[in-house]
Amino acid sequence: MMLRYALRTIRDRKGGFLGALLALMCAAALITACGTLLETGLRGRIATERYAAAPLVVSADQNVHRITAKHKGNGETKAKHKAKPVAERAWLPGPTADRIRSLEGVRKVVPELTFLAEPVAEPVDRPSYGHSWASASLTPFKLTTGRAPATADDIVIDRGFAERAGLKPGDRLTVQSTGAPRPYRISGIAAPVGRDELQQQTSLFFFAAEAERLAARPGQVTALGVLPTPGTDLTELKRQVERALKGTTAQVATGDDRGPVEFLDAAGARIKLVSMGGAMGGTALLVAILVVVGTFALSIQQRHRELALLRAIAATSRQIRRLLGREALIVGAVAGVLGSLAGLPLNTWLHSRFIDMGAIPANLERTAGICPAVVAVAVTLLGAWSAAWISGRRIARIHPAEAMAESAVERDRPARGRIAAGLVLLVGGGVLVAVLSGLRTEAASTPVTFLAVVVLATAVSLLGPLLIRTASALLVGPLRLAGFGGALATANIRGNSTRMAAVVTPLTLLIGMTCTVLSVQPTLGGAARTQAREGTRATWVLAAQGPGIPSVAAEAVRTTQGVTAATEVVRTTVRVGLDKYQAQGVTQAGLSRTWDPEVTGGSLADFAADPRTAAVSELAAEQLGLHSGSTLKLHLGDGTPATLTVAAVYARGLGFGDLTLPHDLVARHMDNPLAATVLVAGDSDHGRLAAALKKFPGIAVLAPATADRLQADRQQENSEVNYLAMGLMLAFTAIAVVNTLAMSVSERIKEFAMLRLAGATRRQVLRILRIEALSLLLIAAVLGTGIALAVLTAFSIGMTGSARPTVTPVVYATVVGAAALLVLVASALPGRLALKAGPVEVAASKQ
Repeated sequence: MMLRYALRTIRDRKGGFLGALLALMCAAALITACGTLLETGLRGRIATERYAAAPLVVSADQNVHRITAKHKGNGETKAKHKAKPVAERAWLPGPTADRIRSLEGVRKVVPELTFLAEPVAEPVDRPSYGHSWASASLTPFKLTTGRAPATADDIVIDRGFAERAGLKPGDRLTVQSTGAPRPYRISGIAAPVGRDELQQQTSLFFFAAEAERLAARPGQVTALGVLPTPGTDLTELKRQVERALKGTTAQVATGDDRGPVEFLDAAGARIKLVSMGGAMGGTALLVAILVVVGTFALSIQQRHRELALLRAIAATSRQIRRLLGREALIVGAVAGVLGSLAGLPLNTWLHSRFIDMGAIPANLERTAGICPAVVAVAVTLLGAWSAAWISGRRIARIHPAEAMAESAVERDRPARGRIAAGLVLLVGGGVLVAVLSGLRTEAASTPVTFLAVVVLATAVSLLGPLLIRTASALLVGPLRLAGFGGALATANIRGNSTRMAAVVTPLTLLIGMTCTVLSVQPTLGGAARTQAREGTRATWVLAAQGPGIPSVAAEAVRTTQGVTAATEVVRTTVRVGLDKYQAQGVTQAGLSRTWDPEVTGGSLADFAADPRTAAVSELAAEQLGLHSGSTLKLHLGDGTPATLTVAAVYARGLGFGDLTLPHDLVARHMDNPLAATVLVAGDSDHGRLAAALKKFPGIAVLAPATADRLQADRQQENSEVNYLAMGLMLAFTAIAVVNTLAMSVSERIKEFAMLRLAGATRRQVLRILRIEALSLLLIAAVLGTGIALAVLTAFSIGMTGSARPTVTPVVYATVVGAAALLVLVASALPGRLALKAGPVEVAASKQ
């Protein structure tokens, strides 16, 4: 019976349930999209290209490991193993091949070298790598024209690149590899056999000895491709190879596991997607709960009289709860199915945008299973039922006479439980803000930042009626200037504070979250650039349009008249234990002339004088318990262990990274050993430096201020991914604002009719609506701005040491202006529709 009544209620009150349906549908779409990103990170396939003809690939371990012992109370000890990936490619010892060449079923073991090799002055739209022609069989590549490399001056290029660049055998091609750029003669063009051109990379093949020179890893190989004899069982062969390699750190991959061996960036992107999908999904879920509960509360409030009548004719509290629960489950089921279906194309769009932004590589295939959709439907059902249960508790619990009284006039104050919960969340938000001010890493502070905004917005939701009444009392004077319309608007806001709170909540969240999202990166990036700018003593900065600046170019600058020092800078990530730290490698000669990290302990001169030392930031020193003279043990970019002595501690860690190491030590263990920048000190002019770099195309001589602007542009590009991710939740919140405003206005048809009968014109009624909308916007703007300012100030204190977050006035004005436009449109359109019917007919209709 209750199910039939619930269906009939939904059919007869479509408008009231449409808002809840829309909010739940958006939530389901968002959860499905985020869940599919998470699933892609966990199970997304990375197809191999270069190793397509090698069924079995042996590679180095790409992780650092740590085993900790946990002592139990009964005297037993339990070992726990943890592993974290390194940033650069780990290389295998060349003799590893000798262990498996003689195994039964092995036809051939092919050593592979993969290294930086980018054509100069030719269009390159994908990563370009160099290889030895001896490993061409791993794809396999076959010559389509020309001949194989016979000398160190020869090169074979893949057919796809040859067609894009218009090259042919006999042409000259300059290649920037790990050393100085060098011209080569194209001896041949090759193409994969039995498959399309490589889509994710450009392959350049060199004479074997030249490839070994360019790889600059004597005695090491990138991987080993194992070609089995025909008819060999691959599973058994894999077991044999693993047994032969026992005692080494080598890894054996077959099938789809070869893809992550070839594409380290794709493997890293999977981890990023898991983190991003989980963070987005979690934040989206919190936002969805807040929005959906508010929407359901407004929907049930609109039916207060109907539910009160049911109580008055002997409906029990349990029956009311069952009715509301069934209505919510029906709406939730429909919204969950529709939203999960809408979430699939949303995820496709998100995935493509992340690829376009370079956040994930194109060869990480999207996985669209049924699990995210099922989870979205389940969460939607649970959320709808919970929202209905929370929103309907009072009407189901109170005496029927009280229910009838409250259906006519709103209560003087919210329930004590609601006030208590709001105060608890307000205190909880304050605790999060306090904790945030003590967090000094971006990974730790970012989730706390957005969680604090949601918690404080939830507190606003619960305390909303009290806040609305207080604000309306403060607005009495200013609104009096608007005439009788202002007085009526004030009275309506004060008398319907619960309904108005349902509108203010998503609007507060929208303004607070948007201001926070748009100010976090500028606050952090601005502080980092300020430190870098203040710590750069160089007169000029060299920057490259290509892969980097070779050491020979830096040496040419050093010998230029007027140059007193030229500091090469490379950047990577290292592991100290299992913790990841941003590190830079710098040439130490003349370092104090180009760089001032604001040393607070030890001596920069001691660091510059000894290649076995390191300089660390104050944050890293605090986290690792280091000081001048301490021993620092770490794993370099490719996992190679190193032990150094701390020579200096510096304050400008945001601008220069947490660890500063000797250049040669870092560069030897990087995939791209070319300098990201070169800092040049002295009184040499631009013309002399440009002349010295004439034979190195793509290197620009910049003033420090120009380099700083370019760095700001790069930070903006890197922030686009975060803006896109959070933008979805802000769009969802904006929809909720429109939704609740439309629901709030549409229920006032009879009120508008009474105003019309009392002599008010349509224009005057719409003016009252505008005044109400702008008043609510003002309240939400104050609350949202206060939340954002508190959270951003705490974030700035923790991350930069300053209580001055970067808030751009133009950006803030745009946010508030967009919210104002949203509010005015969302109230005007349903208001005009509500005023279409004649006031007499509306007043005479049943309520």
